[in-house]
Amino acid sequence: MENRQHTFSLMNNMQHFLEVSEACSKFTTERYSTSFSSAIRLLHKDIRQPIFNIYGFVRFADEIVDTFHGFDKSSLLTEFKKETYDAIERKISLNPILHSFQSTVNKYNIDHALIEAFLHSMELDLSEKKYDRAGYDEYIYGSAEVVGLMCLFVFCDGDKALYETLKPGARSLGAAFQKVNFLRDLKADFEGLERVYFPGCDFRNFTENDKQNIEIDIQKDFDDAYAAILNLPVKSKFGVYVAYKYYLSLFKKIKQLEAQRIMQERIRIPDYGKMFIVAKAGLRSQLNIL
Repeated sequence: MENRQHTFSLMNNMQHFLEVSEACSKFTTERYSTSFSSAIRLLHKDIRQPIFNIYGFVRFADEIVDTFHGFDKSSLLTEFKKETYDAIERKISLNPILHSFQSTVNKYNIDHALIEAFLHSMELDLSEKKYDRAGYDEYIYGSAEVVGLMCLFVFCDGDKALYETLKPGARSLGAAFQKVNFLRDLKADFEGLERVYFPGCDFRNFTENDKQNIEIDIQKDFDDAYAAILNLPVKSKFGVYVAYKYYLSLFKKIKQLEAQRIMQERIRIPDYGKMFIVAKAGLRSQLNIL
């Protein structure tokens, strides 16, 4: 009897620790991205927390390379990478972000190659400042497409056939989101971090033709992603659709501006605009006309 009580107590304490860790991932998402946290809340309650857990992990890694100036970023990222794999193998970490992430990775059997590709892209941010087409495609895959695929593991919940069917669309959606982020962050990336992600572009002389070529590529990603969204499981479809519509609205706003305008300011969707997107998407969902 005492042994059973002791075992139950240990399990209860571990659940408390996981809940605290997951609260950290949720808080991280809410503080860093109101748009993503709003979209995640529109997912079915069963899958919200795993997506918060993935975002928290991605956000922390990104902070190492983008924010921690004055520190040895390479050492920090190497330590973070090792701690990530240790957490997944041991199924525990004293870092709450990594503990919640490993829980999701192990529960949904997320492919470790996706994690490796993501962390490699973060390493590229420490060494690469300008990309050719092959390097650009590699970076987009590792920094964005694999994040969509990690989430797809959660959405498909073990349905491997569905995962393979939706995989190309998930990659396209992640790529579209990242490329839109690059466009709206041109000024900060180029002037602040000296990064040039788009191949063949001279941002000291960013032309309308440069911008239009980038937009054609992004539009194709959005078009390819839409078909996959329509075939997502019901628990994830609405939340992903809202995120899609938000980024598509942001993209349309950027398309209306001159090239030099987006080199001067970061383009945003105001809060009332985000609320309208959610309301309109909700109406279309109820009418089954996504």
